[in-house]
Amino acid sequence: MNNTTYLKIPTFETAAEERRHRKERLVAAFRLFSKFGFDEGVAGHITVRDPEYTDHFWVNPYGKHFSQVRVSDLLLVNHKGEIVEGDQPLNGAAFAIHSEIHNARPDVVAAAHAHSVYGKTWSTLGRLLDPITQDACQFYNDHGLFDDFTGVVYETEEGQRIAKALGHYKAVILRNHGLLTVGQSVDSAAWWFITMERSCQAQLMAEAAGKPIPIDKKHAMLTAEQTGTEYEGWLSFQPLWERLQKEQPDFLD
Repeated sequence: MNNTTYLKIPTFETAAEERRHRKERLVAAFRLFSKFGFDEGVAGHITVRDPEYTDHFWVNPYGKHFSQVRVSDLLLVNHKGEIVEGDQPLNGAAFAIHSEIHNARPDVVAAAHAHSVYGKTWSTLGRLLDPITQDACQFYNDHGLFDDFTGVVYETEEGQRIAKALGHYKAVILRNHGLLTVGQSVDSAAWWFITMERSCQAQLMAEAAGKPIPIDKKHAMLTAEQTGTEYEGWLSFQPLWERLQKEQPDFLD
């Protein structure tokens, strides 16, 4: 693969080709989340909108460890929460949250949520991230806060409120719960989650050591424009994709 091809977001001639691509990237995201320790029992889900049936999305089956998910395991779910393809159980919270996000945001192709350690720790503070590092600037003025924890999300009404808190942003912090990120590809949605988790870790460590010096508004905005675009999110995922292909080729089964 030459650099010109590598640096270009792919396009597809058929919905079938794009569907296969999205499903492969979705499973890669699960495997990577496992490698990074973002798994917590049966909690967590990533979804991708079907390119043909746009009110349907693909999701991981309930109770299957992220490290074991394969393309053949994925479930196709419609807007009613019915499993259209697949024979494993569906996570009710996955449907309650993701169905409302996909419905509210036609631009969102993928959404990611997991109970990662630093994300859920930071979420207990009920605060947005500050622009204290270059990487954190990816979320400057581009993430929201859902500050109403009422238990496990099983109702679509709460999913609607989460979607409202997300608004037009790429991410939302769910207080006392964790992080949720979205993108126009699985690649970007997964990358935003990975780097947001690390930004939560960095700020927790910085505040434990002292008083962090924030980046000024002008340069935080500039850095966000440089690093926080959809393309940059997609691009940052590509080295991880190549690494996973070599280490765990079975995920494509």
